[in-house]
Amino acid sequence: MKKNYVDGLVTGSDFDDFFLLKSMAVRVGSNQKKYIDMILSDKTGDVSAKKWDASDTEIAELESYGENAIIKIRASVTEWQLKVSRFRQAAENDDFDIEEFIRTAPEKGRDMYDYIMGEIGQITDEQLKAVCTVLMERNREKLMYYPAASKNHHAVMSGLLFHMKRMLAMGKKACEVYTNLDPDWVVTGVVIHDMEKINEILSNQWGISPGYSFEGQLLGHIAQGVKMIDRLAQELELDDEKAVMLEHMILSHHYEPEFGSPKRPMFPEAELLHYLDIFDARLFDMEEAASAGPPGDF
Repeated sequence: MKKNYVDGLVTGSDFDDFFLLKSMAVRVGSNQKKYIDMILSDKTGDVSAKKWDASDTEIAELESYGENAIIKIRASVTEWQLKVSRFRQAAENDDFDIEEFIRTAPEKGRDMYDYIMGEIGQITDEQLKAVCTVLMERNREKLMYYPAASKNHHAVMSGLLFHMKRMLAMGKKACEVYTNLDPDWVVTGVVIHDMEKINEILSNQWGISPGYSFEGQLLGHIAQGVKMIDRLAQELELDDEKAVMLEHMILSHHYEPEFGSPKRPMFPEAELLHYLDIFDARLFDMEEAASAGPPGDF
């Protein structure tokens, strides 16, 4: 958290501050009394908090705020979490900056969008360029804020664009080294591979996801992506072979059946797409983990 509450303050110390209420659940403790289990958040991360011995009035009040509300709490620091004694919803005249509560990509959404559209503009295959252009333009509004995941890698505002942008930058460099790769297919694969996360994941305008959509739960973005390409292939009158290859790139980019890919990559650009995807995801997670603690700690 921004003030490093759990690690930075003396256990038992009290403080007042604002947080985003990321999630809450009512539970029953071993003493048979109700308590509220909360995840509080700001742009640097999440912290667990508990309101012990919660009354029905307190529960109803907090539930009325809704998830992703800004609340002010009074709490004490325990070894692992915050012990909340009081809370209230933030008022319009309270002194806080909304950006303190939203984790965002390190680059602005419109700048990343323009970068990706610039790379699409260099595609020489008109059918592939049309696929990328249509998908980017139709999803522009959501791309400005959508995360790339509900949790874990790139689960931040504009995280999906950030994921795509860095994969594109790495992919273009790979094409300079491995000259047998076709940049048109590399760029297209990056643009399409996770686009259906917009329909798999639920998100508010701040890039905060409460979970997955109905279709996302039952199908997932890989199956949804194949359906997306099938629809576009008919709409844009794509060559049958190109449509199947695009579907294969989506279908295979998780590589293993246990991760959702029934086929492994079977041509070079599809193989590269998998490694660009996992490389960016893992380095993002490592950077997040490394930034969470003081230097020298694991």
